[in-house]
Amino acid sequence: MNVTFIGLGAIGLPMAQRIKAVGHAVTGVDLSNRARGLAQESGLAAVDGFEAAPAADVAVAMVATPQQLASLVDSVGANLSGQTWVIMSTVGPDAVRREGERLSAAGARVIDAPVTGGTARAKRGELVIFAAGDEGEIDHARPVLDAMGSVRITGTKLGDGQAIKLVNQHLCSVHIVAAAEALNLARSLGLDPSAVLDLVEKGAAGSWMLSDRGPRMLQGIDVTVTSAIDIFVKDSDLVAAAARMCGADVPLLAVANARYREAADAGLGARDDSRVIDTWK
Repeated sequence: MNVTFIGLGAIGLPMAQRIKAVGHAVTGVDLSNRARGLAQESGLAAVDGFEAAPAADVAVAMVATPQQLASLVDSVGANLSGQTWVIMSTVGPDAVRREGERLSAAGARVIDAPVTGGTARAKRGELVIFAAGDEGEIDHARPVLDAMGSVRITGTKLGDGQAIKLVNQHLCSVHIVAAAEALNLARSLGLDPSAVLDLVEKGAAGSWMLSDRGPRMLQGIDVTVTSAIDIFVKDSDLVAAAARMCGADVPLLAVANARYREAADAGLGARDDSRVIDTWK
């Protein structure tokens, strides 16, 4: 298949590389010169606009925000007949339904398929994909989806996948902040946070986020960015908005959201999300 992959960030680039590795013809799209340069260095063709890419059988959208998704849809034109669009960004149910309707009106098939797993799993093709949409359309895109990870069918309607991803991001948001708070507590108690991390992550208090983010929290400010603070500001905002709409009480999410916002306000928005620990200093 000819695949156009839009959004070559920390997780998007390895996803595109996995699709290419199984034999599809992939062209990446990103407005960032740096992102395109990294893609080209890895052997992936990359251009600065959808219209500059070859005609796509499948287009994968992995942009960062609902606003970026709307801008992308604005730019792609009114004739997408024969194309399957897979929206893998975390943008919330309302955005995927709204932009999905616009893409469908232009003739495209649309799948709602946000992912979880992070950069390391993206590189290994081990993401979990929360796919929702018409069964036949998902089947058509399976050769591309399977290259990136494990497909979990979450529903038949656009927005079903995004709703599951919001629950996922609620937990991720809270778990990262809880890990930071616990390591700061260890330091405040006069303990060696590295030793505490090694001990508690093997017991009942362990979590994937503690083991993944904890070591990065202890490495310092210049740790490699795999997911930025700004992403968790956006994601926790999406969760909070959805919770308000449905009347769900999410006090822990509110605390986590406040920490991410504090970090962003302190100039850490582009830093790795593990740097939320710096709000305790």
